[in-house]
Amino acid sequence: MSLRQSSRDLGLGVRFAFAGGREGWMRAVLTALGVGLGVALLLLSTALPNAISVRHDREQARLDWSFTEEPPTAADNTVVIANTDTTFRGKDVRGRLVEPEGPRAPLPPGLSAYPAKGEMLVSPALKRLLASDGAKLLRERIPYRITGTIGESGLIGSQELAYYAGGEGLFAHEAGSNVSRLTAFGNPNPTPEAPDPVLALLNIVVIVMLLMPVAVFVAAAVRFGGERRDRRLAALRLVGADGRMTRRIAAGEAMAGALLGLVLGAGFFLVGRQVAGSVEVMGISVWPSYLNPSPLLAALVAVAVPAAAVLVTLFALRSVVIEPLGVVRSAKPTRRRLWWRLVLPVAGLAMLYPMLGQGRSNGSFNEYLVTGGVMLLLIGITALLPWLVERCVARLGSGGVAWQLAVRRLQLSSGTAARMVNGIAVAVAGAIALQMLFAGVDGQYTKSTAQDLSRAQMQVTVPADAPMAATVEKFTDTKGVRKVTAVWESYLGDASWNSENGPQLAAELTVGDCAALREVAKLPSCKDGDRFVLDGSEYSVDGPKMNVPGKMLYIESPTSGPASAPEKEATWTVPAGITQVRSIEDPTGSRRGGFLMTPAALPKDFEGMVRGELYLSIDQSVPDAFEYARNTAAAVNPLADPTAWTASTTSDKFESLRTGLLVGAICVLLLIGASLLVAQLEQLRERRKLLSSLVAFGTRRRTLGLSVLWQTAIPITLGLLLAMAVGLTLGAILLKMTDTPVGIDWSSVLSMTGAGAAVVLVVTLLSLPPLMRLMRPDGLRTE
Repeated sequence: MSLRQSSRDLGLGVRFAFAGGREGWMRAVLTALGVGLGVALLLLSTALPNAISVRHDREQARLDWSFTEEPPTAADNTVVIANTDTTFRGKDVRGRLVEPEGPRAPLPPGLSAYPAKGEMLVSPALKRLLASDGAKLLRERIPYRITGTIGESGLIGSQELAYYAGGEGLFAHEAGSNVSRLTAFGNPNPTPEAPDPVLALLNIVVIVMLLMPVAVFVAAAVRFGGERRDRRLAALRLVGADGRMTRRIAAGEAMAGALLGLVLGAGFFLVGRQVAGSVEVMGISVWPSYLNPSPLLAALVAVAVPAAAVLVTLFALRSVVIEPLGVVRSAKPTRRRLWWRLVLPVAGLAMLYPMLGQGRSNGSFNEYLVTGGVMLLLIGITALLPWLVERCVARLGSGGVAWQLAVRRLQLSSGTAARMVNGIAVAVAGAIALQMLFAGVDGQYTKSTAQDLSRAQMQVTVPADAPMAATVEKFTDTKGVRKVTAVWESYLGDASWNSENGPQLAAELTVGDCAALREVAKLPSCKDGDRFVLDGSEYSVDGPKMNVPGKMLYIESPTSGPASAPEKEATWTVPAGITQVRSIEDPTGSRRGGFLMTPAALPKDFEGMVRGELYLSIDQSVPDAFEYARNTAAAVNPLADPTAWTASTTSDKFESLRTGLLVGAICVLLLIGASLLVAQLEQLRERRKLLSSLVAFGTRRRTLGLSVLWQTAIPITLGLLLAMAVGLTLGAILLKMTDTPVGIDWSSVLSMTGAGAAVVLVVTLLSLPPLMRLMRPDGLRTE
């Protein structure tokens, strides 16, 4: 057989697909739809690495804090920038106050000029939000006039909420961690972090488990309409084609559908790329320009999909005898063998076995072994499921008419039924394994904050220039705030903070009324004007040493650096008779040291030099109670930093990976659902005459509808059981690899299984209306 002859046969198959009448092109279109949906998601997957990289680069390019210990002095090329980030109804808003100090001040990415005082530049998404009816509280918090928008280069996503507003006198607050003076934006010396082996493993497994269901369904899509195609091939045998030629022609037909699927997939991807710029999923959005597939990976998809179509078709026809008078497929098929189907999962286990117990302390996991092992285990599902369905349906007993119709159909074409649920089974198995892995290592990336949510639910850091009594009164009068515990903080030293060596001894200074001080220390008695020193435990060894009557102590200035040093520093002489008290855990879960003072005991020179830490107890039954508190903080001082408390915090990288998994899983399930619907409609179309004949002989439409439900329910049940077994096994192995105790989160396992079953159920229900139309008598008409 020459290459030329093979090419001619493949070309003949392509012609049959598009010029072989209504049946030919309908099969090609259905195949192209299934393949196109898969190709679109594959192209999206090849674009994700670039999207992640661009988001990271843009985030790095707009970094706006000083990376040096000593900030630069004011010049015509400096800008002062203050972080005024906030949250509005669960959505983060990136805010910055900017004050250029000269004509050559650097511009952040996305800005062509700085806003004037009282004006701001906003992201398109924030502009839309502020213009909406429900954003009244946010407009009060950000009361600047909008004069323009931030360009795409200054935003990490199309739906990011961000603004730059003009400020004045910002560097007076430089000692606060949210104000910096810059000569350039970005990190001048980016140093890559040491890779975390467990996060790298999660990343590999997430990618493999998101792509495998897509690949499985693309392989199944090229086999749409197989029975009608084989009957047409029998006619070719009748006019003189041999068996090999007919198989090559069949491969050509499949390749035609796959090529058309590539075109449709590219179109779906381009449409989805534009749609992606207008949506936000799990708090993540992108610009369409981010989604540029890697040329090499896109070329690999373009070559692999048609090649897979040819190979899958030839493999599927290996046991089909196409003769001039028909296709020997309706006879009882040869029983499927089990031994070679077990080779795939066993080989996968063998590849993963050397890494058991490796954990994060023994270097990175071998990415090739991980990828290969996980792929073989998941591919093993597609090999085992047809055998499992065949064995189970062969033993099913008698029942009602609908049951018998469904069982007999499954007994005659168990492979077709298994192919339809292969993608769901692979997706569910991967999801179960990943949920086990995420749940197992969650404790390594989630840390308790130690914040006592029974004592407060929000903390507000207020700059030193905010008046103490007025600030507390404003928060006390805020809607939804039940209680305010206010303490004011600074540091005392035994020498000038601006001297060459600085103080040798230093201790905290905490100021508050008696009720507030009782939140940080065990007080025997207290009245306004009292002073205390904490007992000098491990939390404050210097406090008692500095409690020497007549000793002069210096308070740390709220500004820093020689250029901002006051002409005369504020000092305090330690009086005699200061009571020593025991420190207790404050609402943040930490213990303080140093000196405690009530407001009347605070030296006049110290006023305006202590910053506030306010702990708010919020009445969460009041709608938008946190928003009212944030608005009060912005009214007190634009640089006030309100933070809602949580019981725990999670690593950003771990959380973003988990969010990426959820977004990817949603996309994969939607794809599989749409593709399953196409496959179901194709199956019903092939059986149109049979269904019409049954109705003509008196079979009730309700009975046929139930038979279709049973034909879907039986294989999906078996598929989900197999998926649970493989998913639990793979999850246990991955946990062993990370040296994490094996545990099963049954709620997650059942939810993943239920999600897969729900997709199939929805697809089946959507296919019932077309089924009813196919049962009409005109389905018996032929040409």
